[in-house]
Amino acid sequence: MSIRKVNSADLCGVSTICIDAFMETIAPTLGKKGIQTFQRIASRGSLERRMDADNEMLVYENNGEVVGFLELKEGRHIAMLFVSPGAQKKGVGKSLVSAMLPYAKNDIVTVSASLTSVSAYRQYGFECSGCVSESAGLTYQPMELKFNKPKHAEL
Repeated sequence: MSIRKVNSADLCGVSTICIDAFMETIAPTLGKKGIQTFQRIASRGSLERRMDADNEMLVYENNGEVVGFLELKEGRHIAMLFVSPGAQKKGVGKSLVSAMLPYAKNDIVTVSASLTSVSAYRQYGFECSGCVSESAGLTYQPMELKFNKPKHAEL
């Protein structure tokens, strides 16, 4: 197991992980517009553009295979966190969140969590911070992780 920064060679695999996990766990709860929006966001080209922006992107490798991905936007917001369906519920997401913390530029990190991922984010120490909302067909729960909270030490 290792966690490292994304490189260009990872982007096709990362896109596949994100779309596969999304289609299995989130897409069944959304309409066509939300699915199309996400597929654009998770495309290789879109990932590449964001990799060149002020975003930190990390991958989790297991035996040389990338099985998890996290994108931290502007040092303050988790834009994406996905784990291959076969590697879920094995600590990959929690490890990626822990590895992201040194890159955070604020004492609060936010996420717009899909409704199916709220319980996972709660396990990582996040708390709901607003009402369920929708944007471009994607339904989400705003959440945040405060660094000065004891739960941060558990990560």
